[in-house]
Amino acid sequence: MQRLPAIDPSTATGETKNALDAAEARLGNSPNVMRTIANSPVALLGYLALDSALGAGTLDPQLRAQIALAVAEANACRYCVVAHTAAGKLLGLDEAAIRAAREALSSDPKVTAALQFARTVAEYRGDLTDDEFDRIRRAGYSNAEIAEIIANVVLNIYANYFNTIAQTEIDIPASDPKSRDGD
Repeated sequence: MQRLPAIDPSTATGETKNALDAAEARLGNSPNVMRTIANSPVALLGYLALDSALGAGTLDPQLRAQIALAVAEANACRYCVVAHTAAGKLLGLDEAAIRAAREALSSDPKVTAALQFARTVAEYRGDLTDDEFDRIRRAGYSNAEIAEIIANVVLNIYANYFNTIAQTEIDIPASDPKSRDGD
């Protein structure tokens, strides 16, 4: 059962309504996660602001979706795996690319480097070895791109933790992450 309620946009008022309107304008709809984060309009607006800023960055939308999948899988966030699978499909990722991204892999070695870096950042809470950091540089990523990869990881960790804690009900077709037990 969902621990925090999803706010109904049709009955929302004030700052909550403004935040939900901003989410709908940004996403084109009001998924359950946005309606649940809207329990705090500031939390929702903060999420949307960082997502919007990163969307204007140097990383392409497919890579951002692949990072989101790798991080969601690392954090075993079912809602986020489902949501980013759907988003990845809309961005042109096929099933094989989506499955690979969930494992921090890609047919493109440079993308694989970014995904493995992102997963390592998430799994080790940023405590990387010099070699782990140097791999992303050797793959050809600039300082700006590395900073954006880290910021995308942080954005997705926020969503992963929020949805896991809130037990946000999935409102899109399912795609299960692996459990912590490897199931």
